Amino acid sequence: MYKSIVVFFLAFSGVIIVDQSIKVIFLDGFRWYGEYFSLILTYNKGVAFSMLSFLDENLKYIQLFLIFGIFIYLIYERELFVKYSLPAGLILGAGSSNIYDRFIHGGVVDYFFWHKWFNFAVFNLADVMINIGVGIILLVSFLESKRANKSN
Repeated sequence: MYKSIVVFFLAFSGVIIVDQSIKVIFLDGFRWYGEYFSLILTYNKGVAFSMLSFLDENLKYIQLFLIFGIFIYLIYERELFVKYSLPAGLILGAGSSNIYDRFIHGGVVDYFFWHKWFNFAVFNLADVMINIGVGIILLVSFLESKRANKSN
């Protein structure tokens, strides 16, 4: 259990520190425009693809409640916490970093804009870490399911 706690908090704090450090660079004025993607500054008032932006100020409190709820759930479900300490740390750290943006900047600081062949949503490192965390959970679940089917 001790190892899982360390892994969780390293992932959690590491994502926040790196994500917020990168965002400071863009908040300080850095921009770069390329053929395939550009590094710009924008504030997302919603969630993925600006969905739920109509919730305005309430969205940050809803997300804060969800982050705390997931964390409390993981404390009570120790087996899940041990199994998913890394992806949980990535997801909750990234979510916390984006919520911090909402409180400090009024929206999530996004900066990576892919625009070659199609315009994709502008996103940030925290968004990528959330997807990686979910991917790890899916992969672990898939491998466990496959292992369970082989043993039957």
